[in-house]
Amino acid sequence: MEIIPVTADAEVFTCNAYLLVGERTVLVDAGAMEGIESVVSDHTDHLDALVITHQHSDHIAELESVVEQFDPDVYAYSDHPLRTHNLDDGDELQMGDETFDVVYTPGHAADHISLVSDRVLFSGDVVVYNDGAYDDGSFGRTDMSGQSRERLITSLETLLERLPEGVEELYAGHGDVFTNEDDGDTVRDVIERALSRAKERKPKYPEA
Repeated sequence: MEIIPVTADAEVFTCNAYLLVGERTVLVDAGAMEGIESVVSDHTDHLDALVITHQHSDHIAELESVVEQFDPDVYAYSDHPLRTHNLDDGDELQMGDETFDVVYTPGHAADHISLVSDRVLFSGDVVVYNDGAYDDGSFGRTDMSGQSRERLITSLETLLERLPEGVEELYAGHGDVFTNEDDGDTVRDVIERALSRAKERKPKYPEA
C-alpha cells in the first residue's frame, strides 16, 4: 500500500491530505489546496472513497472539487450534504490494503475521528508529531469555540487504549509523518507525550 501526501506542495494553509493507493483507493481528508483533484489524478484515475477526519475548513474546503472529479463514497462522522456513509465509533473501514478501526476522538472538534490499523494511524488533528507548539508530540488546539481540552485528553487516552502494539506510522493532519525510530520513540511514545502535555492544561500557544 502506498500512502501519498497530496497536499505536500501547498502554498496555502491546509491540512495534510493522504491518498492511499491499493485494493481500495481512498483519500483521507480533502484539504484546502486548490487543484488537489489534479494532484490525485496524477496518481490514480479513480477514487473509491474519501474519509473526513473532521469538518474544519482546512480539511474539507476542497471536498466538492474532489467529489465532482471522482464521485467517491464520502464517509464522515457528522452530517454533510456530500456525505454518503455515516461513521461511528467502532466501525471498520477498508482503506488501501488494510482494515482500519474508527475511533471517535473529539475535543479539537466535536465530530473528530481517528483511523487505526494494525500498523498505521491517521490521527487528524487530535495528535500530531510536530507543529508550532511542540516538535516531538503535540495535540490539537482546544481554545476556540466548540473545543474542549478535557474531551481531547479523554480522546488521547482512548486512542492509547485502542492502539495495536504493531502501529509504527503516524499520519497526522499537520506536521510531518512519524515512523517508529530504531531504539527510539514509537507512535505510542508520541501520543503519551502529547497526552502529558495536554494534561498540564496550559495554553498550547502562549498567546492564545
